[in-house]
Amino acid sequence: MSKTKNILIVGVGGQGTLLASKILGQVALLSDLDVKQSEVHGMAQRGGSVITYVRLGEKISSPLIEKKEADIIIAFEKLEGIRWLDYLKEDGTIIINDQEIYPMPVIIGAADYPENIFEKLEKSSNKTIKVNGHELAKGLGETRALNVILLAVAAKLLPFEKEVWEKALVDMVPKKALEINQKAFELGWNL
Repeated sequence: MSKTKNILIVGVGGQGTLLASKILGQVALLSDLDVKQSEVHGMAQRGGSVITYVRLGEKISSPLIEKKEADIIIAFEKLEGIRWLDYLKEDGTIIINDQEIYPMPVIIGAADYPENIFEKLEKSSNKTIKVNGHELAKGLGETRALNVILLAVAAKLLPFEKEVWEKALVDMVPKKALEINQKAFELGWNL
């Protein structure tokens, strides 16, 4: 891989964004690439935003991704996807989960959840891949597998063989959750 890839993973606490970034980092390491990551947790344990920057390539100096530099945004929740859209390159791809998790201002009635998020995304010049990841994960019997489903969709946009991803899953996912996550990866890979 000759060019640096910048991936932004966004969601809310508890959706597995951090595990997804660790798997992605392991894929880079298994491929003899440099990788840098940075996470912003916010009030993650209370459903707040979680943002992970992942940069991989031959030589990476900083983990931070500036606006208009992300090749891929993986959005685990719709509002988080639109919130971070300014970071996507003009020719970038956003993979967005069709799920709404209301932030505290919406829950207490101080704000409204934005409408027409997909229409706004489609008006941008970027490629949008909409995934009903939560429902797919429910179909597997484990909603926490959402992260691996979305990561597998992104995997097809990156220059790594499927076997490298499968090895990274074995390396990074706790043994008790490995089988369901392998099924989740297969499901996302085949979408």
